[in-house]
Amino acid sequence: MSVEKVLLACDRVSTFFGKLAAWLIIGLMLLVCAEVFKRYILNAPTAWIFDASNMLYGSLFMLCGAYTLAQNGHVRGDFLYSSMKPRTQAGLDLALYFLFFLPGICALVYAGYDYAADSWRIGEHSNVTADGPPVYHFKTVIPVAGALVLLQGVAEIARCVVCLKTGAWPARLKDVAEIDVVEEQLAASEHLDEATRKAAIERTHSIDETARQRGLGGDRHP
Repeated sequence: MSVEKVLLACDRVSTFFGKLAAWLIIGLMLLVCAEVFKRYILNAPTAWIFDASNMLYGSLFMLCGAYTLAQNGHVRGDFLYSSMKPRTQAGLDLALYFLFFLPGICALVYAGYDYAADSWRIGEHSNVTADGPPVYHFKTVIPVAGALVLLQGVAEIARCVVCLKTGAWPARLKDVAEIDVVEEQLAASEHLDEATRKAAIERTHSIDETARQRGLGGDRHP
């Protein structure tokens, strides 16, 4: 198996868990809507709603971290980075991964495991309310999410090594982006003639490519 296939396989794992966790937003929306109805229409608020919404949102936030890293979507100060050559970008990324990313994420997994284990051992419940819901399952998400980010981080380190050797970023799994939605909307518009529609789509792609970080590498569809 080639290095590129291994990297894309790691991207697929991160994408799978990220998309799976994204469904939590539906549960969170339904939970909040139900609570608004109960609180303001029925005058019967739920005591544990604060804990439940925190756990749903927290799980969503943590489990999507690896997916965001796979899509190179984490925020970076790229004023200088975007003007660098790929090898320079890779060298800088590699140094930062070893100096900050690996120690931080390894500490998160290690501490998160102990944190979750203690919570399971004592059968921990939330202390926000008198009879709060259990939180040990939520705390288990911490080491799991950390392990997923660590796996994707190893793939990103490998990408840096490949780029240092070849001078080009290896392929990255491409997922749906906002630009795809804009293109669909323009293509379906009844208020534009064909020439104007094509020009608008080309202009939109040009703007997106200009804004895209040069470290994204090549794209591959799932």
